[in-house]
Amino acid sequence: MDGKNGVPVETVEELETATQALAKRIARWTGNENQIDTAIPGLGLHRWDAPTEPTSYTLNASICLIAQGTKRVLLGEETYVYDATSFLISSVDLPVVANIVEATKKKPYLGLVLELDLREISQLMVDSGLPLTRSRQAQKGMAVGKLSLPLLNTFQRLMDLLDENETIKILAPLVKREIFFRLLLTNQGPRLQQIVASGSHSHQISRAIDWLKHNYTQPLRINELAAHSGMSKSAFHNQFKAMTSMTPLQFQKRLRLNEARRLMLTENLDALAATFEVGYESPSQFSREYSRLFGAPPLRDIKNLRQATIA
Repeated sequence: MDGKNGVPVETVEELETATQALAKRIARWTGNENQIDTAIPGLGLHRWDAPTEPTSYTLNASICLIAQGTKRVLLGEETYVYDATSFLISSVDLPVVANIVEATKKKPYLGLVLELDLREISQLMVDSGLPLTRSRQAQKGMAVGKLSLPLLNTFQRLMDLLDENETIKILAPLVKREIFFRLLLTNQGPRLQQIVASGSHSHQISRAIDWLKHNYTQPLRINELAAHSGMSKSAFHNQFKAMTSMTPLQFQKRLRLNEARRLMLTENLDALAATFEVGYESPSQFSREYSRLFGAPPLRDIKNLRQATIA
């Protein structure tokens, strides 16, 4: 007999059981914290007892799982919603706006994020002999995939290592490698392949994204960035938007404004200092674009964030 979406009932029940087991692990390690970085490098855990307001940040190349609850992520004008039956994958570092849409004190949002090791994934492509799916068009840098039982079970084994601290250094890289391999076997595998495949448009755009991430304070010269990516200006612009749902200029603005917000919130910079620190030359332009993205001028936004943290 078939269950949800034609999946056998036994498999549906196994998935639900495995998801509940993962939820218990996340709840145990997060306690009353909203988010923690674990002893396993690149693995973060999240817990929220209520829906959250949209928050802008840069999501590193990673896979995100939810054991309980629902989350919405906006990339440019694209919307991605996922829950305990699916996973979100970001194949490159992307500035996003995200919020928890389903969470209560009785059934809190429980999720995890594991950063991708693109070098390891590239090596897996060589070692496994998986056929490379080539595409002239840059693949979208983000997607939602269907969660499989083997992938879910592998994440459980990764979480179990937190109880054996002395084994993490040796065993965590092996379990992560299995996770990456199982990702390559999903329908999102080609997306990862294109990022690590030298010469593909996705790989070329990922190089541009990496440059922007480390040089966002510099003036944006599209001709130079296109040349750095090995593409013509028009091809670069089209492929960049195809992958990120943003133009290069919009992408740079998101990076600058996210960093300015962090500097004001965690390092106590005032708005004027943050303006110049992230590469803006006009305080009025900075304030205008900041308000457009975060819904309030810098001073009021940071004040609201600090009050929310205290509450």
